Amino acid sequence: MKVDRARITDAGSIHKMVNYFAGKGEMLPRALSDIYENIRDYFVIRDDNCDVIGCAALHVNWIDLAEIRSLAINEKNQRAGGGALLVGACLKEAQELGIAKVFCLTRTPAFFQSCGFAMIDKKELPHKVWAECYRCPKFPDCDEVALMHRAEE
Repeated sequence: MKVDRARITDAGSIHKMVNYFAGKGEMLPRALSDIYENIRDYFVIRDDNCDVIGCAALHVNWIDLAEIRSLAINEKNQRAGGGALLVGACLKEAQELGIAKVFCLTRTPAFFQSCGFAMIDKKELPHKVWAECYRCPKFPDCDEVALMHRAEE
């Protein structure tokens, strides 16, 4: 598997995949317009036919804080290492940008812990909470777990 930067033509596939899992209650949905506006945040994995089979985004929140969001791998390709590759690509970009802390909000904390993330209290994420979370229909009763990856010094 190879991780690539998303192209504008990948937006529809990303949207379909993310909202498929959102429909199952596994992640939050994303509007197609949101994906187009933030396409530069996305990494993808494609199959041999160049179809998107996985995606993740690194979204910068603040000078020292970014979020991994919209991590999804289609069901037939799960457990093949693609998720870890996408997280690794996001962490590498954060490092290249000089961003020391990368967080995620997830319903699958064990996966992110296997990638070096540690659980934190959501109160450590005021920029996320006040910039976006308050608009979520689940706010303030969020059922996601917050985890953080800190750059090695």
